[in-house]
Amino acid sequence: GLSQYSSDPRTEWDLSAFSTREQVLEALRNLRYKGGNTFTGLALTHVLEQNLKPDAGARLEAEKLVILLTDGKSQDDANLAAQTLKNLGIEIFAIGVKNADEAELRQVASEPLELTVYNVLDFPLLSSLVGKLTRVLCTRIKDRSHKETSGSAVKDTPVNTGPQLSPTDLKISAVTSKSMHLAWSPPLRPPKKYRVVYYPSKGGAPKEVVLEGEESSLQLSNLTSHTEYLVAVIPVYDGAPGDALRGVTSTLPLSSPRSLRVSELSHNSLRLSWKAAQGATHYLVLCSAAPDGEED
Repeated sequence: GLSQYSSDPRTEWDLSAFSTREQVLEALRNLRYKGGNTFTGLALTHVLEQNLKPDAGARLEAEKLVILLTDGKSQDDANLAAQTLKNLGIEIFAIGVKNADEAELRQVASEPLELTVYNVLDFPLLSSLVGKLTRVLCTRIKDRSHKETSGSAVKDTPVNTGPQLSPTDLKISAVTSKSMHLAWSPPLRPPKKYRVVYYPSKGGAPKEVVLEGEESSLQLSNLTSHTEYLVAVIPVYDGAPGDALRGVTSTLPLSSPRSLRVSELSHNSLRLSWKAAQGATHYLVLCSAAPDGEED
């Protein structure tokens, strides 16, 4: 499976899309590069929510591996999202190119780092990694599979879906220019925690709030006015995340003063009055002469 990301991750094809090497190579040849920002944390969350689900081709009995390829430092918290994947038994390999932050790669990747972290100076040099990375990946899969069949503590982490693991009926209310209230119906099986991720749809750093599983509402504050926000409520269980519940809404614009009136005119003064704008702490009054008048 393959996803590209910038400020908005995009699945190019699922795990179940192709069944031969030739089909994958042909898809790669037709791939169009997606430019933009570097929200690695959001991309890893996308992989967990969208790409490692049974309906996307993820087999419950198969090892789960993610290979992250990036040429820059993440503009959001990649470590938090990566830790969520690793806690679920998903192994992460991190490959950096050009301006990638090696310290961040080492935070994101699984142990042992000498096998899971790679960094090259430019894209053509990636070809030098293919042979070694292929051998390492295959060896890791065999080792992990052997540990499971021999009764090791490492266990398969089924990524389940269904109404029993997914919240429903997201309601967004009490929307102002700086805040909104979220409420949802919990799944039949209460989660251990919720991750609530929200970010502006036109680009901006995602923010995250973690709630205990018995909670089913949240007040979001310190938002930007007149902005469309995407919201995802993700239940987290001991074994796997459930499906995310998503919504979108816009904050209100800042209120404006109304009913401007001019009075008490004289040769060098005038009085202005207006109805107050809710929440305003100051006003800036600009006065400009008409085109044929005196200086401003």
